[in-house]
Amino acid sequence: MDNNPQFPQEETTPSSSDRMEEDGELPHSAENLGAGGADSSSSDDSGHSDSESEDEAELNLQIETLESEVAANPYNYDAYVQYIKLLRKTADLEKLRQARETMSAIFPLSPSMWQDWTKDEASLSSSADAVPEIEKLYERGLSDYQSVSLWCDYLNFLQESDPSVTGCSLDGISKMRNLFERAIPAVGFHVTEGHKIWEAYRDFEQAIFLTIDETSITEKEKQMQRIRSIFQRQLSVPLANLSSTLSAYKAWEVEQGVDLDVESDDLSKISPQVAAAYKKASNMYNDRTHLEEQVSRKDLSEADKFQQYLNYIKFEQTCGDPARVQAIYERAVTEFPISSDLWIDYTRYLDKTLKVGKVIKDVYSRATRSCSWTGELWARYLLALERGSSSEKDISAVFERSLQCTFSSFEEYLDLYLTRVDGLRRRMSSSSGLEALDFSLIKETCQQASDYLTQHMQNTDGLLRLHVYWSNLELNLGKDLAGARGVWESFLKRSGSMLAAWQGYIDMEVRLGHIKEARSIYRRCYTRKFDGTGSEDICHGWLHFEREHGTLDDCDHAVQKVAPRLEELRLLKLQQESKSLKPPENLKKHKPQKSVREKRKAGPNVDEQSPAKRPKNKGQKMKETEFEAQNVAELNRDKMKARSETAADSNKEDLKSAKPVKPKVYTDECTAFISNLNLKAHEEDIRRFFSDVGGVVSVRILHHKDTKKSRGLAYVDFADDEHLNAAIAKNRNMHMGKKVSIARSNPKKGRKEFTGRSGPPEHGSGSGNSKDMSETSEKSKAFPTGGAVDKQGDNIPLRGKNTFAVPRNVKPLGFMTVKSNADETEEDMKPKSNDEFRNMFLKK
Repeated sequence: MDNNPQFPQEETTPSSSDRMEEDGELPHSAENLGAGGADSSSSDDSGHSDSESEDEAELNLQIETLESEVAANPYNYDAYVQYIKLLRKTADLEKLRQARETMSAIFPLSPSMWQDWTKDEASLSSSADAVPEIEKLYERGLSDYQSVSLWCDYLNFLQESDPSVTGCSLDGISKMRNLFERAIPAVGFHVTEGHKIWEAYRDFEQAIFLTIDETSITEKEKQMQRIRSIFQRQLSVPLANLSSTLSAYKAWEVEQGVDLDVESDDLSKISPQVAAAYKKASNMYNDRTHLEEQVSRKDLSEADKFQQYLNYIKFEQTCGDPARVQAIYERAVTEFPISSDLWIDYTRYLDKTLKVGKVIKDVYSRATRSCSWTGELWARYLLALERGSSSEKDISAVFERSLQCTFSSFEEYLDLYLTRVDGLRRRMSSSSGLEALDFSLIKETCQQASDYLTQHMQNTDGLLRLHVYWSNLELNLGKDLAGARGVWESFLKRSGSMLAAWQGYIDMEVRLGHIKEARSIYRRCYTRKFDGTGSEDICHGWLHFEREHGTLDDCDHAVQKVAPRLEELRLLKLQQESKSLKPPENLKKHKPQKSVREKRKAGPNVDEQSPAKRPKNKGQKMKETEFEAQNVAELNRDKMKARSETAADSNKEDLKSAKPVKPKVYTDECTAFISNLNLKAHEEDIRRFFSDVGGVVSVRILHHKDTKKSRGLAYVDFADDEHLNAAIAKNRNMHMGKKVSIARSNPKKGRKEFTGRSGPPEHGSGSGNSKDMSETSEKSKAFPTGGAVDKQGDNIPLRGKNTFAVPRNVKPLGFMTVKSNADETEEDMKPKSNDEFRNMFLKK
């Protein structure tokens, strides 16, 4: 029943792989503690001596190795067990004690380990002076786990070694009776082993009976009644060997002169109360027989055995006897000492049913030692101490111990701090006469919680809950408005990106009627960027606030501030939606077919135009256009020739050696555009910023043409879209003290096609894209007079003189008269003014 704790390595819990104590592998006698010493009767054979020396050297080497392991990792339970096992084979008793003390300070030791320890210490000294120290060891062992065997060893040790007990002094007898009465509720209801405690108790009282003088009739009668009471109490408990206990009771009564049939099961001559209690106990034992068989099976797995114990506990709870429920819980936690759920259920049951503060306190103490990594147990421990009216010193000590433990989440630390603050608040608000507490203790606890948790729980609802609670305590208990505002200001410095934090601060000011202060907070935060729709929500919140609390001027001012911000957020949202709707880069781009109208506009050849759109005197106009284009071309050639000759004369040698440099063109198919860079950032700084993303191919920082200083802009090329998307995810991250903006580069979106006008070249191409320039040259050959750009960016050749943006002659709708070329006059060819052009559409 006394199993070793099952803790995993590298944690604050022991491992289940080592059960050497239970298997009896460790020696228990005093002689074994000195096994490393020389034996006087040992053989003089040199081979035997060499073998012993080798064994001793190997043993010392193993001990040194284990010492290094436990020093490097104090929470290695298996290493401690092996270390103590090897030290028991040596004569180094001080090191053995130190190892046990160190392990006991970290882990709860199993009952069998405590038995080994107490027996080793008892064997070293038989003097009465050592009894108190060994008693303390037994008590420490029982504070870890309740064990029938450990209790029996403890009681036997005192009866054999304590002079006050062996001498049958009143103090010694009283001491033993108190211990037996403690043992009965602890392990006396153990169905299969509890009878050992009862029998030891009876034997002790019967030994006392034999020491009483025959002349002391009153004392003898009193002692006889005490023994009879123990028999009858035992017969009312469902324990194994009930029939044997009944026979022993009858035999004892016969010795006292009562006429009973010891050999039969007849209960007629026994007291009716005792007979009824015995029958009830027998029935109860029969009801539990199958449960005892299940939990005692050796072929069950740990999980199945644990489930059987849960079934047993549930059965006892339905029966409604708190003592029996507590007994089966004690058996379960001894078998499964590191099951935090089991300890939580056990303590919750005690909180509901038992009102004995000391019992509950002891159970919580053992629970937190066995499962120190469970924050809920520590929080419930604090509540149990408060419920039991413990002193502030005791509660504070438990709280400080809990903070030294390692929990699985920081939410558990937060719950501990809040539980502690709850208790302090209740004590300050209570008028029950308890020790007075100062508000500074609450303030220190909240500050400690904030300093520790902020670095691990930044921008979380749990941390916000702590600061809301703290600010309310500053107002209600501390009566300090400046302190409450200080709590919010400190929190916003570290968690200013939380919308709920600003709203909580504003709500506090509004609740206190401080409208100006609340308005000031709105002005500070309405331009901030929050997650989701938080940026819009804070803007709308300001408007609603002014409608409820502000004047008309305040409302107008809020609208004036908020409207541009909302428009900015709307445009940003549209931009993000357009990016999300952009087709993937790997999809094949299909060129849409042009409509008939687009073909008419885009066609560079005049012959492709519709007959209805062709000019009347085509031949004459074409000749004029060609003549005019020829003159312009000749003039341009003369100018270019003169410039070339001048440049050749000024730097003839350089031109000979110079080679034509082809500008590098970047397609930006997998490129991130970085803005708001620190002006001191270099290429290596940017590469280092994206080191966690990887895939950086090249970095291009844009500079001013004149000063050559950085413009705070850069393009970063990545190997593929996966790395690019990971880089874009770092948008708004801090880099060299500034929040950088990262977006996918899309030069095609803003690129203008070159026509008769000059346009900006593609970024990074130096003087422009050579391909675009060649296309422009071809178009200029077809239309040397220049061109115009319509809404779609298509080239429309102009006829006659350069009349860009001047409307052509448009005939009224239904005008069907066709003039010959000879009938057309200069009036028809003359461009019309805007008013004339407008009046043409107003004709009926």
